[in-house]
Amino acid sequence: MKILVATDAWFPQVNGVVATYQRLAAEIPALGAELVFLKPDDFKTVAMPRYREIALALPSARRCAMVIDAAAPDHIHIATEGPVGWLARSYCRRRGLPFTTSFHTRFPEYAAEHFGFPRAVVYAGMRQFHNAGAGVMVATESLRRDLGARGFRNVMPWTRGVDTEFFKPRPDRLFGSEGPVFLYVGRVSREKNIEAFLAADLPGIKAVVGDGPHLRTLAERFPGVRFAGRRTGEDLARHFASADVFVFPSRTDTFGLVILEAMASGLPVAAYPVTGPIDLIEDGVSGAVDEDLSAAARRALTLSRDDARRHALAFTWRATAEMFLKNIRQARAAAGMPVGSRVPADASARGLSLAPRK
Repeated sequence: MKILVATDAWFPQVNGVVATYQRLAAEIPALGAELVFLKPDDFKTVAMPRYREIALALPSARRCAMVIDAAAPDHIHIATEGPVGWLARSYCRRRGLPFTTSFHTRFPEYAAEHFGFPRAVVYAGMRQFHNAGAGVMVATESLRRDLGARGFRNVMPWTRGVDTEFFKPRPDRLFGSEGPVFLYVGRVSREKNIEAFLAADLPGIKAVVGDGPHLRTLAERFPGVRFAGRRTGEDLARHFASADVFVFPSRTDTFGLVILEAMASGLPVAAYPVTGPIDLIEDGVSGAVDEDLSAAARRALTLSRDDARRHALAFTWRATAEMFLKNIRQARAAAGMPVGSRVPADASARGLSLAPRK
């Protein structure tokens, strides 16, 4: 089964959406399936305002059809609600094809906080986007309940995994040993609410690993914090393992892959009691959730690193891939489309060039 994933989030972006589909593409062949991608660099692009490192595709229905037809997928899954996602949605709607979507980001909360857009209006647009499909996949039970209450239909569970052979306890202390180390890893941007962590009254060392548009502002405001910049691969895993507590200050993420990576590295996690943390953290065992982030971090410091690690072992990428395929099969069956039927193609036979456009 060949599945085309339409996504506005792609390399060189570093975020949970990109990481999820990168790992899914590696896991799914063992289950008899294949992922191909419709992504921003298949189109002409412009830099996203305020986030110039993110490329936004310029809409081209013709280009979209060319790429999809050439791929000849059995199914189309739409990962994001950006220009690429809307183009793929329109393609499916024009041809009467069932498709699935996934809900990765709480755009209504972000739009309300940073641009003053009413949440209800943005949720209405997202509901229209997702309800046109045969099913919308969400990563946590609390998000499933929330979207169901907001009128989203056919909401399907789809958890995430972590590589516990890569993210694991190590003897490293890259931030020093003069006190406990409280760590944040992720994109350094306003919506991540990192200030709440950096302003918290905590002993020892605070460290931030990651890059983003808010980095310079935070570095100037909090000169005592260790800003390590972006880290990848083995270097990233060593930085995780060098801390004592992982602090996840976001209130708007829908999951938080870094929570699993931290727990797999032996770090109890401190967070607010919101979607994502309340689904992943066993309060008092693998971490602490509290409206007082300082209190949560101090409590997490007293917890067992072994218990945090054991909790992460239950989350595997193989199970993530199996659930993804199961959701697609169920959605297609409910829509009356057999698994073996392909998306009809009409452009690929014309020999059109599909080289990525810059």
